[in-house]
Amino acid sequence: MPVAAPADKRFRRAQVRPAARRPARERWFAIVRASVFLAIVAYALYRATVLALSSEALTVTRITVNGNARMSKGEVIALLDGLRGANLLIADLDDWREKLLRSPWVAEASIHRVFPGTVNVEIAERQPLGIGRINGSLYLIDQRATVIDEYGPNYAELDLPLIDGLASGASHDGLLIDRSRARLAGLLLMDLQRRPDLAKRISQIDVADAHDAAVLLKGDTTLVRVGDAHFVERIQSYVDLAAALRERVPAIDYVDLRFDERVYVRPLASGTPAHSAKEGRSRNGA
Repeated sequence: MPVAAPADKRFRRAQVRPAARRPARERWFAIVRASVFLAIVAYALYRATVLALSSEALTVTRITVNGNARMSKGEVIALLDGLRGANLLIADLDDWREKLLRSPWVAEASIHRVFPGTVNVEIAERQPLGIGRINGSLYLIDQRATVIDEYGPNYAELDLPLIDGLASGASHDGLLIDRSRARLAGLLLMDLQRRPDLAKRISQIDVADAHDAAVLLKGDTTLVRVGDAHFVERIQSYVDLAAALRERVPAIDYVDLRFDERVYVRPLASGTPAHSAKEGRSRNGA
């Protein structure tokens, strides 16, 4: 039969009550205080950013220029008008580089930030290798037959060959250049850079035929046809043979060196058949 055990009054169940909820007003004040604190922090960060961006250390106050020879420092800086005084951190240097490359004298350019407050500009100028006669005017051109500048008295000290045959017609700016002829002229000019001594002897170049360049040497009225390759070797071959050729043909109209081992000579007098002289020379003139 069940036995009832008397309850031990020493062990009483604890009275557990839910915590009293904070009044709505206190919660509202806490939110307001947090919002005010965050606003103060945000404003402080904003002011710090403004002060940092406007500090002299982060303002472009100096522009250095390197690599210029024909262009003056002032001409280069003029292309960057507006960069001085800009913020060094947020200035779009790629955009400023593009502005430099718009100058016909600038072949390549780079711009770097240098703290404090300095922008360093490095440029590589185009090198004039010839004077192109285009639609009656003269222009400095580089190894790709790209027009650099109009030729004038300020470039009189340049001893460069005159290049004819580049123009393919008239355009609104008078500088419509045939690409294939320009390519031929560029290949010849670049090849001559291997032999500066030979390059100095070239007086005129004609690329009216996009597959057959012709050159005139200084002090020589003979037209030398060198085709579209092996320019240096063929010109050197003519230099080596010129005296012997004149012993056979005193008055020469042109010499054709496009056929490697054969040298064709056309006398100056009209109606005279072309003279052919076979020379034991390889393609490279050895």
